[in-house]
Amino acid sequence: MKFAQFLLKNGAMAGIPKQVERFAKFSPSPLSMKQFIDFGSANACEKTSFVFLRQELPVRLANIMKEIDFLPDKLLGTPSVQLLTSWYSQSLLELVEFLEQDPNDKRVLSNFTEALVNVRNRHNNVVPTMAQGVVEYKEMYGVDPVTNQNVQYFLDRFYMSRISTRMLMNQHTLIFDGSASAANPAHPKHIGSIDPTCDVVEVVRDAYETAKMLCEQYYLASPDIDITQFNAQHPDQPIHLVYVPSHLYHMLFELFKNAMRATVETHETSLVMPPIKLRVSLGSEDLTIKMSDRGGGVPLRKIESLFSYMYSTAPAPDLQGDNSRNAPLAGFGYGLPISRLYAKYFQGDLQLYSMEGYGTSAVIYLKALSSDSVERLPVFNKSALRHYQSTIEADDWCMPSKEPKKLGIH
Repeated sequence: MKFAQFLLKNGAMAGIPKQVERFAKFSPSPLSMKQFIDFGSANACEKTSFVFLRQELPVRLANIMKEIDFLPDKLLGTPSVQLLTSWYSQSLLELVEFLEQDPNDKRVLSNFTEALVNVRNRHNNVVPTMAQGVVEYKEMYGVDPVTNQNVQYFLDRFYMSRISTRMLMNQHTLIFDGSASAANPAHPKHIGSIDPTCDVVEVVRDAYETAKMLCEQYYLASPDIDITQFNAQHPDQPIHLVYVPSHLYHMLFELFKNAMRATVETHETSLVMPPIKLRVSLGSEDLTIKMSDRGGGVPLRKIESLFSYMYSTAPAPDLQGDNSRNAPLAGFGYGLPISRLYAKYFQGDLQLYSMEGYGTSAVIYLKALSSDSVERLPVFNKSALRHYQSTIEADDWCMPSKEPKKLGIH
């Protein structure tokens, strides 16, 4: 049963397919980091934010809800994915209610901020719930190349959409929620979740220390770190960037966990454990962070599967526990693909380079200029639709066989 039919059958949400169609006709409007900063700092206007978000959030939700319908029916039918679709439907209906309300009414603005907090909290467990749905599907039906290709394409877009909607909701609630909880005394210079002068090495050290603590709890040992920074723009000055520190922390923490685990397991009998080397470089276009370990590396053919949601082999963690800051050393195996999405969200990237037998280097690329850091958002259109309709065709390159063929030459 398709998502739309499932909702129609559950009469309470009969209006949902209509609302999805209504808002999916629009494309999302990507914002640049500079726009986020300018909006939040220059006489931030709650009314302007409200008028933008009450339209933009339903558009982003509806665009990705259209794509949910193209998932394999059996994946859509899993209890986890059905629960998840009900969250999205409820959130869309709650946000749409504000479209006809008066932006000049203070109570309306206050109710909207409260609604955003409720929506954000409802969606807290979207990643593990979707991952659980994939696990349920794999256990019942296994994995085939076509499903893997479609699910990989969808989940990259689905999780990217989620990163973007949370960014919008966080900015609004942090800047305009009048309650004491919204104020951030520890970071008074932050504009919502953005630090206009994010000290990159400070975030590196923070992520390293947390990963080190976890590693020592688990292995009773951890590698040291060797940090070098090179600022081509202003030599001898620390590297600062307009960025969301929590996003950068998320990427670094994931890479440190992987590097530490590989290093400790490869050198458990050695007297000396090689350090993790980290280089930060700021050029005119890119800020690049390179993390290199001596953890033995992985073969080239496995690199792509490290970013695959379907082929993840890590055991499923406990969904009930709060593992936001104390994530296990292995989770759903989604750490790398989602870290890459965080990098790509503002037009950067995350890539892995490995030397099997020696070690791995992970490279994070970020935009140096806030005007270049523009949201990368999925949009539902005919091009997206073609991805879901594609099938795996015969390869147009010869596949190497294990056994050499005996040529009939006498």
